[in-house]
Amino acid sequence: MNLNEKCELLRSLHVPGKPLVLPNAWDVASAKVVVEAGFPVVATTSAGVAASLGYEDHEGAPSEEMLAAAGRISAGVEVPVTVDAEAGYGLDATALVAELKRIGVAGCNLEDTDHATGQQREAGEQAAWIAAVHAAAEAEDYPLVINARIDNYIGEFVARLKSGDTSPSSQEHHLPDATDRARRYLDAGATCVYPIALHQPDQIAALVKETDGMINIARMPQAAGVAELADLGIARISFGGGLFMETMRAFAEKVAAVAPAS
Repeated sequence: MNLNEKCELLRSLHVPGKPLVLPNAWDVASAKVVVEAGFPVVATTSAGVAASLGYEDHEGAPSEEMLAAAGRISAGVEVPVTVDAEAGYGLDATALVAELKRIGVAGCNLEDTDHATGQQREAGEQAAWIAAVHAAAEAEDYPLVINARIDNYIGEFVARLKSGDTSPSSQEHHLPDATDRARRYLDAGATCVYPIALHQPDQIAALVKETDGMINIARMPQAAGVAELADLGIARISFGGGLFMETMRAFAEKVAAVAPAS
């Protein structure tokens, strides 16, 4: 397949109720494992890629290193690759699209957090950015698949994890703004929206209703499984950095088991 054909294949696999499942990879070796298991697309995880390069997630790594790693993954497998491009690394839309096309990826994640400030961007501003990326890709005859991340849920979720608070907590209060963002981002040219850390089935169902199901949900151990998420009508399931972290924990256990006695 050429790059445009990879883009169109990736887009076609976003089917509400029959979601594209993406066990996210962080290097060529893990990407090849994904392909050998039979998955038709490889997605990257910025957390895993950054950590493997020795940096923090959330644009802690130099953009050229992150993009180079994504390029190696894209060159190392024959299937479409969609790259976690974080918030765009401060590049303007034209420059970002040129880089994504140069490294041969079929799609990208773009999140709506400004990592310089740690704040979520205003919805209209982010929608304009997505529209600019979409337009820049169209100008290059490059049917880039944009997965627009919505960060309303993630901050609260991470804070609760860090505090050790595992009590049930409704996510309903995020729905109005998340719905507004989802509609704006889809209208701006995104193929799919990604409300990361949204995990409550009733809230997923409510957002599906407002977006015709063009939603990516993160597969979270404490939440719905793949089959239940499919039944809710979503179009894409990501494992994010979870598999990388599980792999590193297993590696650490193996190393500890053979470590010399102190």
